[in-house]
Amino acid sequence: MLNSTDATEDANQPVPLPLDEAERPSAPTNLSQNKGVVRAAAVLAIGNVTSRVLGLVREIVKSNLFGTSDLLGAYTVAALVPMTLFNLITGGEMVSSSLVPVFSDLASKERRTELWSVVSSFLSLATAVLLFIVALVMVFTPQIAWLAGARNFSDSSLTPITMQMMRLATPAVLFLSIASILTGVLYALERFTLPAFTAAVFNGTIVIVALLRPDRIESLVYGLLLGSFLQIILQLPALRDGRFKVQFNWRHPAVRRILILYAPIVVGLLVNQVAIWISYNLAILTGDNSVTYMTYATTLYQFPLGLVVTALSMATLPTLSQIVNAYHASKVSDTVAASARVQEFKQTLASGLRLVLTLILPATAGLFALAPAIIALLLEHGEFTPQDTAVTATVLRVYLAGLPFAAIDQMLVFASYARKDTWRPAVAGIISIVIYTITAVLLLPVVGLYSLMVADAVKHFCHTMIMLWLLQRQLGGLRGFGISTAIWKAVAASIVTGLVAYGVGETAVLLLPVTGFTGRLIIVGLAGGLGLLAFLGLVRLLSITEVQMLHRTLTARLSRRKSSA
Repeated sequence: MLNSTDATEDANQPVPLPLDEAERPSAPTNLSQNKGVVRAAAVLAIGNVTSRVLGLVREIVKSNLFGTSDLLGAYTVAALVPMTLFNLITGGEMVSSSLVPVFSDLASKERRTELWSVVSSFLSLATAVLLFIVALVMVFTPQIAWLAGARNFSDSSLTPITMQMMRLATPAVLFLSIASILTGVLYALERFTLPAFTAAVFNGTIVIVALLRPDRIESLVYGLLLGSFLQIILQLPALRDGRFKVQFNWRHPAVRRILILYAPIVVGLLVNQVAIWISYNLAILTGDNSVTYMTYATTLYQFPLGLVVTALSMATLPTLSQIVNAYHASKVSDTVAASARVQEFKQTLASGLRLVLTLILPATAGLFALAPAIIALLLEHGEFTPQDTAVTATVLRVYLAGLPFAAIDQMLVFASYARKDTWRPAVAGIISIVIYTITAVLLLPVVGLYSLMVADAVKHFCHTMIMLWLLQRQLGGLRGFGISTAIWKAVAASIVTGLVAYGVGETAVLLLPVTGFTGRLIIVGLAGGLGLLAFLGLVRLLSITEVQMLHRTLTARLSRRKSSA
């Protein structure tokens, strides 16, 4: 369904729009035909690649300096507090669900003055709330550390260390939140370049500061603080036309609409963060360094997810929001035009889903096949041991069972946000988190740490199934848009890609005499390269048009840039 509300109406009262079979398109529309989406996706993809690479560098530095030590576990628990607060208050969910849709309505030149007024009010209100919350954390640090799982450390000396780092790290939530609000403004204005690199600056700063003080675990905290502040500085040049001032006009309809849209998201996020805190407590029960294994594996897990899905989703969200706005403008006087907008919305969403499936499934297979080799290459040096590699690889492989569902789910959730429907994803999130917690608790005595990874995969599967069911009820589903064909082609390509990568990797270990970093690099490069070639070959053999069209569009764009230079 498309939401029938506008800026002055209740944003959570959807109107169903049934579609006849005759209205469905006979052939899928390719995402790459939308040049604006592809251009934005390319910028965000570059930013995501840079961020993910620097994120890997960050984990490499951490593994080299601290391995999987108990001190690193204490830092991980301490950093949980500012990141939890950020995710709850002004994190990425607010950007995609509330800020971008509302700010987009005010992004036209005619309404730009109103936009800056709304942004000023929201920034002022958020800053005041955040300062109060930071003060509360400083006062109640012992109790918060206890809830975060510090009480479960077998080494009691880790608790005061965790509390000290928690107090140091908490102010980062203020900087992260302001940076996130600015990102929402720039996305609404379709200025993607600078905000695309905020996470890269964050990760790069942590790396540099950690290397400056390699003997102190607190260097990671100082890097987190500085990196979060630099995210704000980075985006200011793109806001040079902004007119900001301190004001607290929380009664403005747009400010209230942001809060109304975000209210159900907060409920879902709160349940999700509770589940994360429970998972930390459960993980520490299996070992003081278990949260560190989870952190390393999560970084690798999120690499393909961030590269493929986040870039595409964030680039598509403004386009979907604009389609919804056009639908509202036309539905009163022209039902035919309104119906066409519904079709356009479904075509854009289906195009994104096809491309996500085509890219994420082979990436999952390749990462599964080469998990031990990749982890050994990136992390197994300094304080990180072969045993750490084995455990982290198993954790990653179990996590990967949920990666395809997480990718699909993110596109579906962002499509709901574009329709200004935030309640249904939130309810779905609550249900899936309850299922996650029950699964983790039941399996913990049986499989220990790995119960959390199994539960995570079950959570993503359940949330995706609920969102697909809701989509079927609201829009009538996406049949006739080539989704089924894309799935079987992607599965076939994934199986071959994974088998080739695994076979080449195992053969290379037996035949190549080289060892150490050089040997690992050759093995991963050879196996990954041949796996990629196998995938590209299947793209041609199976006529996977999404990849072919995207490649041609990006190649043509690069050619035009070279010719104009």
